[in-house]
Amino acid sequence: MDLKTASALRRLRLVSAPEAVSFLLLILCSVLKRTTDFNAVPVMGAVHGILFIIYVLFWIDAWVSAKWQRKTAALYFVLSVLPTGGFFADRMLRRESEAGVIAARARKEGVISA
Repeated sequence: MDLKTASALRRLRLVSAPEAVSFLLLILCSVLKRTTDFNAVPVMGAVHGILFIIYVLFWIDAWVSAKWQRKTAALYFVLSVLPTGGFFADRMLRRESEAGVIAARARKEGVISA
């Protein structure tokens, strides 16, 4: 795994969990808006919207850099629109990054060929 791919996956990983948390907080704010006088939906909606846009931009960068198949790219996008999907995306991206680092080290040491 080259440096560009590793950084793209890391950026996507770094934004996936906060995006998921903001989605859950937006759902909570929506429930509170309907059951109480508390209305933080405009603020949380804006925060979640910005994080979602950043996630999509980083997702596109990771898709291009990692040369994912359409199925893999679609999975990461679907995870971004599920309330807790960002946590699963974070876990999957961490595993993918670790596997890439292990493979790169093995190639460097001559254990496997490129």
